[in-house]
Amino acid sequence: MPRVHVFARDHINTDEIIPARYLTTDIESELAKYAMEDYDKDFVKRVQPGDIMVTGADFGCGSSREHAVWCLRGAGVSAILAPNFARIFYRNAINNGFLALESADVVAAFSDGDEAELDLQAGTITNQRTGQSVAFSPVPQFALDVKAAGGWLEYMRDHSKADLESETLNAESTQAGHGHPGHDADENPAPGTQRA
Repeated sequence: MPRVHVFARDHINTDEIIPARYLTTDIESELAKYAMEDYDKDFVKRVQPGDIMVTGADFGCGSSREHAVWCLRGAGVSAILAPNFARIFYRNAINNGFLALESADVVAAFSDGDEAELDLQAGTITNQRTGQSVAFSPVPQFALDVKAAGGWLEYMRDHSKADLESETLNAESTQAGHGHPGHDADENPAPGTQRA
């Protein structure tokens, strides 16, 4: 049964996920050694293949580096659940066949070290200690197909241009602002700011 690693703080950025000083490689097994090092130096000693991360909102903000997904996947993390994700991290996760699942209530439902059952079909994660289940946004079939193929490049090789153009991915983290105060899709950004 996978264990849950809780990182409850909002806005954990890609420099905390994989520090820039280790971006000299794109080999997952090398990057995995440093996953979350500047946030929790002992994380890689605790994480086991198939484990799950639960994080605060806007996980993966900061730079667009795919290394953030690669290091977590290389460390054995099978899925991350958060209220929402930084849009670029979310897209990188989908492109790399990595599960980034949105659940508004997930942080309060777990403590570090709890065991969990993740049910993609039902769209729930259940805390085995408490019996509490929380829902997450359904995973689009497109994202599951990309995961099954091993990533976007592998998926793209097996599909025609027309098939690819008909695919859509609509989730909270793909929307501008994705629910953060002051960044609603209908608002104009503040002067001097940009949306990722």
